[in-house]
Amino acid sequence: MKFIDPRIDFAFKKIFGSEDAKDILISFLESLMNLEGDRCIAELTILDPFLAPRVKELKSSILDVRCKDQRGTSYVVEMQIEKVDGFLKRIQYNSAKAYTQQIAKGEHYPSLNQVIAVTITDFVLFPDFDHCTSRHESCETITRNIYLNDIVHYFIELPKFKKTLDACYGILEKWIYFIRYAESLDRVPEQLDLPPFRHAFEKAMVANMTQEELDLYDKAGIAIADARGRVKLARREGREEGLEKGLEKGLEKGLEKGREEGRQEEAVTMLRRQLRKRFGSPLDAEVESRLSAATLHKLEEWMDRILDAQSLDDVFFGQAVT
Repeated sequence: MKFIDPRIDFAFKKIFGSEDAKDILISFLESLMNLEGDRCIAELTILDPFLAPRVKELKSSILDVRCKDQRGTSYVVEMQIEKVDGFLKRIQYNSAKAYTQQIAKGEHYPSLNQVIAVTITDFVLFPDFDHCTSRHESCETITRNIYLNDIVHYFIELPKFKKTLDACYGILEKWIYFIRYAESLDRVPEQLDLPPFRHAFEKAMVANMTQEELDLYDKAGIAIADARGRVKLARREGREEGLEKGLEKGLEKGLEKGREEGRQEEAVTMLRRQLRKRFGSPLDAEVESRLSAATLHKLEEWMDRILDAQSLDDVFFGQAVT
């Protein structure tokens, strides 16, 4: 069996934001916030459910699932692949917007309900502590009492999660393991052979996806690879800002070369991943050598062929897709 990567925007919303899979999202939210007994989520309305035709134009790794429970609490659940400028400000802006949009002008403020923002990152956001799950809310600085709790933020930093599946304790750690490692699994592990996880693996199974969904998933993955390449380039440019002006012309040429190499490196990574998913892994030495030696143009040509290819030869030697 092969599974899609829940960290990719398209896959994340398909698994956690589908109308027919509310049990998945409910289990995840309840485990994150430790909701038990009468505090459990009895009913959940997904405000922006996953619909494949509506996500054809995915161009970034920013995608959220918005939902509301029977108490009126609103949730904004987001998976973020790459850190961008103003990331924390954007998260706070989105949660504040979700809070204020609950009522129209002139309505009573008591009608406002709590907003809980859940952000999952594929990078370290808070380097000052090691725990991967954190909760953030306002408190009075002397008594530490909480009076302003209508907007609460939860964060899950995936790179900080180092546990093996056997060492996972509780449902939340198993969900974090699923999000980070589902793509690398070839079966449903015994430890995750539970109702909500079985359903999540079913939603993530490549064999259950339509050709349109597979195409959109691959495009979303390529978009993320492109975004990461741009971030790497920006960081490289930032480190070189202090060079003397007399080197600017040569620097521009070097940056262009670095830009090209960065795009080529990301394209090789993405194509290697697609080939393994389509034709099995590992790839032999000849294929790896071909990937390493290929130009960016040739790599993009092979990527265009892969969805319709029936064999590796079809990818490397077939007709170019126009």
